[in-house]
Amino acid sequence: MAGTSSYVHFHDIPNVVLAIIFSLVADTRTRNVMSLVCLKWHLLERSTRKSLTLRGNIRDLFLLPTCFRAVTHLDLSLLSPWGHPLLDSSSNPLFLTQLLRHAFPSVVSLVVYIRNPSTLHLLAPQWPNLRHVKLIRWHQRLPTEPLGSDFTALFEHFGMLSSLDVSLFHSWTEDLPPAIEAYPLIAASLSHLNILKHSSAEGFKSHELLAITASCPNLRKLLATCIFDHRFIGFVGDQTLLALASNCPCLSLLHLVDATSLSNIRPDPNNEGYTSEDASISHTTLGDVFAGLPLLEELVLDVCYNVRDAWPALELLNSRCPKLKALKLGQFHGICRGIDAQPDGIALCQRLESLSIKNSADLTDKALEAISLGCPRLSKFEVLGCKKITSKGMWELTHALRKTLVHVKISFCKNFNAVSSLQAIEPIRDRIERLHIDCVWDTLDNSENQTGCSSSQELGESYNLQARKRDMIREEKRLKKKSKFHFHDVGEDNLFSSRTWSKLHHLSLWIGVGELLTPLSLAGLDDCPALEEIEIKIEGDSRNQQRPCMDSVGLRSLACYPRLSRMLLDCSGVIGYALTAPPGHTDLSLWERFFLNGIEILNLKELNYWPAQDMDVNQRSLFLPAAALLAQCGSLRKLFIHGTANEHFMMFLLRIPTLRDVQVREDYYPAPENDTSTEMRVESCRRFEDALNSSNRHIPD
Repeated sequence: MAGTSSYVHFHDIPNVVLAIIFSLVADTRTRNVMSLVCLKWHLLERSTRKSLTLRGNIRDLFLLPTCFRAVTHLDLSLLSPWGHPLLDSSSNPLFLTQLLRHAFPSVVSLVVYIRNPSTLHLLAPQWPNLRHVKLIRWHQRLPTEPLGSDFTALFEHFGMLSSLDVSLFHSWTEDLPPAIEAYPLIAASLSHLNILKHSSAEGFKSHELLAITASCPNLRKLLATCIFDHRFIGFVGDQTLLALASNCPCLSLLHLVDATSLSNIRPDPNNEGYTSEDASISHTTLGDVFAGLPLLEELVLDVCYNVRDAWPALELLNSRCPKLKALKLGQFHGICRGIDAQPDGIALCQRLESLSIKNSADLTDKALEAISLGCPRLSKFEVLGCKKITSKGMWELTHALRKTLVHVKISFCKNFNAVSSLQAIEPIRDRIERLHIDCVWDTLDNSENQTGCSSSQELGESYNLQARKRDMIREEKRLKKKSKFHFHDVGEDNLFSSRTWSKLHHLSLWIGVGELLTPLSLAGLDDCPALEEIEIKIEGDSRNQQRPCMDSVGLRSLACYPRLSRMLLDCSGVIGYALTAPPGHTDLSLWERFFLNGIEILNLKELNYWPAQDMDVNQRSLFLPAAALLAQCGSLRKLFIHGTANEHFMMFLLRIPTLRDVQVREDYYPAPENDTSTEMRVESCRRFEDALNSSNRHIPD
């Protein structure tokens, strides 16, 4: 074999094996590079491509690719001009839909932006075998359309439909129930239904939810926005939950959230964590619901109203839902008593791999310790808005789960700032892959070992966390010396083998308006050699803030991460004055300069940017300082602006030599209805795209 290996060429590998190899490559750009090697590889890559997102302008029919005939998942939601009716730009829309069917005959999964029902009426007959459909619309529903008209064409033509996602599709909650009831065969075939209303503050009423689930008895996955406030007509309570479990006994995923939960409003750190009203959900009912859903693998209940002393019901999850692996609870109190650190309540769910606890007012360090002992398989753990836990309890949890835990989120917790959050996850520093913390730099009022102690007995039981760390490190060094191993060569039980975050590839940060990112590296996140993506969420009311005293929020400090190539900079939570600000106040253009200054020195390849907003005029726009600063990002290939922009400012971006893909998306509710209320109009978009794709622009790679 060694003597003949030099005569074996890569092309001698059978085509069947090569096709399997190509199908295992998921990254789009990697596949495109592979297709350039030779004609054989080009044909193989095209014939094995299963997923495709179409970009470009819908008017350029001559650019429609016809070589991806094996594509089964097609995304048409990002065609330009974004958000405009898909077929209105064509003089013969029926001919356009037939071209799409001819180019992609194997499609069974479709994502499309539906501005009006006529688009679906033309598209639906082209792919009668569609099984998965996702509809997107951020513009308001036409009030003149009859109830359910958006879904009529969908159910008329897709007889094999098994999955429907309308989470990003703005419609009335009254639209879906009558449409589903009118097509019982389609409803019975549905196994996945996502009706989380991200584009609206409305939730489904109890009778609407029951009408939907009664018509869809074979659902395996259900995600829905509800009303849990008992002061409203149609709230979801005990009877609704019992009926839902009876209607859909085969559910493996149940995701129910209150409509107010999707607003992402930061809670007041000074309140106790209890809401003024309790949810109408009893322990007995929860136990019966769990018993009625034995196949449950993932459960989300974010009710936004108090569910007190929930531990007896949660103890039943382990026995009644033996397949449960992921759990998220919001506004549940008493989920684990943590008496003598013995597992009870939620800590008895031994098979959990993902756990998220939100706004649990009485969650303590003892409860965290019990959870770490009772749930040894946890790979993902999130705590949000929990007032009584401290870094001591979190450190104990990460230490106990150091072999499995790779994803941690600590947010809105009163006793955590950025430094204490990083100290709390130090035991998994060299293992963690995804991390979220809040960039809060102020000093805590009480030490981490004393906060949360309510009696002198608890004060006596608390110990110095740093001293315990030193003792463990000293003991570890003794064992290493005994076994004659170097510090960095110890096995998987080595807790503090390095100060490097060697596997961290995704970092998510929350920061208040006016605060700085600069202390981040000083807090301990200075050595992240694998960090590729960072997500920054900035929130606050800039109208109450003084003019920034610094020239930048500190993006240039992120240059210490050598592999950082993707950034999501979300300033949509910043409220300010888009137009002329009153005397003594700063408008959003200056704040935008503050947020983006320094971004030009980062070696970013992809940037998603959400501009700040003026809620009074419903405007999220790119200003001159932002356009000028973004134009200096010399390595950007993809830039997506989630707002509006002036055509003149967009032309600045053509100075970026590597820029290949740019789009302005008004993906927020309500999106501007017509061209007179937007800045980047259809013709503006066409002129910019023509300039971007001009043959005069030389893209290095």
